[in-house]
Amino acid sequence: MRFLLLAFILGTVASLWAEGFREVSFLASDGGRVTANLYGSGERGVVLAHGAVFNKESWDPLARTLAGDGLQVLAIDFRGYGDSKAGSEGRALYLDVLAAVRYLKQHGARSVSVLGGSMGGRAAAMAAIESKPGELDRLILLAAPPVSDPGKIKGNKLFVISAGDGLAAGVKKQYAAAPEPKRLVVLEGSAHAQHIFKTPHGAELERLIRDFLGGR
Repeated sequence: MRFLLLAFILGTVASLWAEGFREVSFLASDGGRVTANLYGSGERGVVLAHGAVFNKESWDPLARTLAGDGLQVLAIDFRGYGDSKAGSEGRALYLDVLAAVRYLKQHGARSVSVLGGSMGGRAAAMAAIESKPGELDRLILLAAPPVSDPGKIKGNKLFVISAGDGLAAGVKKQYAAAPEPKRLVVLEGSAHAQHIFKTPHGAELERLIRDFLGGR
């Protein structure tokens, strides 16, 4: 019986890795549980934080590409999505991002960056504000709603927005208030956050992300 159980477990793990990722889970500081898909390996990690109408699986094509670039990639489900559960701080999504950053640090990543889209972008910015000095390397804020104190966002920052996105003016104000190092890229069109990947500008956005993360 033990042999059969062990064979089942090993077979399940092998199957997950054959798909290019494995699902992991870990706790946030408030006791919330975060589930995530882990791709690749290496000393440089990146957390992918989804928007409100997306989930961890929505990052799959990009996650595979980044893993192929040599990054350890962790695509998370925020609390309330999939099997992820809130802790004592309720909707404090930034705690999920910080937990993911620390998970990668505990599993071989010497530096960790974060890419957040829309809701996930705001959570990523909040996580950068609350992070310890040097804990977060680079930050990609893809059409992120504003945070109250952008001047405290740590890390090397890339702000990305579509010219016709309703958040464009606010993103530009956040960029102006954020400390160096930083860069702002305004893409053509009006697609919002992760929806850009479905447009003719999707390849351009992917190239920006890969170049900024230094995967190539």
